[in-house]
Amino acid sequence: MTLERRTFLAAAAALGVAGPATAATQATAMYGMIGKMTARAGQRDALAAILIEGVAAMPGCLSYVVANDPADGNVLWITEVWESKDAHDRSLTLPSVRAAIIKGRPMIAAMETVAETNPVGGAGLRARS
Repeated sequence: MTLERRTFLAAAAALGVAGPATAATQATAMYGMIGKMTARAGQRDALAAILIEGVAAMPGCLSYVVANDPADGNVLWITEVWESKDAHDRSLTLPSVRAAIIKGRPMIAAMETVAETNPVGGAGLRARS
């Protein structure tokens, strides 16, 4: 079965992997996601480059970090913070994101959502009321 990373993560979130959120919370709270992606052997660096390239200037994206797992040479951790869940969902339709999915898909061995979050602030993020 072919899975698109961001579509997979969004679908997992919609199924309540991390628990339900009210409509009011979704509309006003920052939205975060932490995902684990396993690249096919020897493809991690190329996959990371595609993910980073495909996310430039996404409206509503406050932070998008792709990190290597120091204990596993095939694993990437993706940490995202968005102005809202709606902003995240809209990003899935952007041409740059669609192109990154198509280009990176053959390099992906496995994906999983580790956590869905509602960030409240931190370095580089402004608190929301």
